[in-house]
Amino acid sequence: MELKRKGVTKLLLWEEYRASEPNGVSYSRYCFLYRTFAASLDTVMRQTHVAGEKLFVDYAGHTIPWIDQFTGEVHHAQIFVAVLGASNYTFCEATRTQALPDWIGSHVRAFAFLGGVPKIVVPDNLNSGVTKAHHYDPEINKTYQEMANHYGVAVVPARSRKPKDKAKVEVGVQGIERRILAKLRDRQFFSIAEINMAIKTLLEESNDRPFQKMTGSRRSLFQTLDKAELNPLPNTRYEYAQWKKVRVGLDYHLAFEEHYYSVPHRYKREELDLRITSSAIECFYKSKAIAVHRRVYKKGHTTIKEHMPKRHQAYAEWTPERLIHWAEKTGEQTAHLIQRMIESRPQPQQAFRACIGVMRLGKSYGYDRLEKAATRANTLGAFSYSSIASILKKGLDQKPLPETTTDEPIIIATHNNIRGSDYYH
Repeated sequence: MELKRKGVTKLLLWEEYRASEPNGVSYSRYCFLYRTFAASLDTVMRQTHVAGEKLFVDYAGHTIPWIDQFTGEVHHAQIFVAVLGASNYTFCEATRTQALPDWIGSHVRAFAFLGGVPKIVVPDNLNSGVTKAHHYDPEINKTYQEMANHYGVAVVPARSRKPKDKAKVEVGVQGIERRILAKLRDRQFFSIAEINMAIKTLLEESNDRPFQKMTGSRRSLFQTLDKAELNPLPNTRYEYAQWKKVRVGLDYHLAFEEHYYSVPHRYKREELDLRITSSAIECFYKSKAIAVHRRVYKKGHTTIKEHMPKRHQAYAEWTPERLIHWAEKTGEQTAHLIQRMIESRPQPQQAFRACIGVMRLGKSYGYDRLEKAATRANTLGAFSYSSIASILKKGLDQKPLPETTTDEPIIIATHNNIRGSDYYH
């Protein structure tokens, strides 16, 4: 047990032994006796694990069935197991899957259960944790690595075909299967939460169970060895984040789940890394954060004005109210024309360009002529830019209106599909 304490070596223990027993055995004999003793213990105990250093994690081979009470469908809960190297103190829980969100969530809850963070986490080469297994340089899943960075823990996967690397967790899993899962084999469950309530009680009993070949229990060893050596938990829990590569469109928007988010327009056509949480969308270009959005769970667009080119920013400032107010300065007929142009389109924005074009015709032909051209267009029901431009170009605004001698606005009959002037105020 003393060898599990931080900085303690066999040489130090031998020196302390000789100080109290000057005529005791030599160091080589001392080491031989230690090896003989270690060989008599379980295989997992032959390795010396430093207090607070390693947490071994894996899934049990056994699952627990549970029944969806609404559909009657039978599911099989996965059992996540985490074992501290020095004390064998164990955490386990049931999850729906072994997929990345559940894998990360189980780590977060394991750290909370321990009340601290070990220096190293040792997973098997599960796809959720290790993107590419390699003897010398395994590739860690990006979300898993981000979670590890949040807690300040190193991820060191067990080497392939090296059973001693994961012997600790394999024996821990075996104990969980015998002391917990076997006891639950005949029970019927209807939710993951119900399974975890049953596991919690049996897990406490397992951690309090006395060792057969050593004094104490997993909990007592945890209290005396591991607990003080664990690093403190961060102030906030890690929030699960999904990473995804996306390419920005020509309209400087990227798509995620049928919603489009803007990025600065200079990044159009570039490939970005997207970090997605339950509340936010973060965009990174070559590891540099370039945009952050609140996550929206429906179809549509989210556009930040500063992401747009200058000419687009100016266009985006237009509204139906502003266009109609601008037209009123020219005259009542022009305002009525602009209103009808906007109402004639399914979406007001579809008419903005044409309306701006009409108003700019006043600079070329004069605003008096534009007002007369609008009167003719209203009379004929010609609510388009091309009609106004044609009237002015051909000088038709200077000619009498067909079958009318008044300059009063021509009021078109109302209809259920026409918004009316009050719609924009």
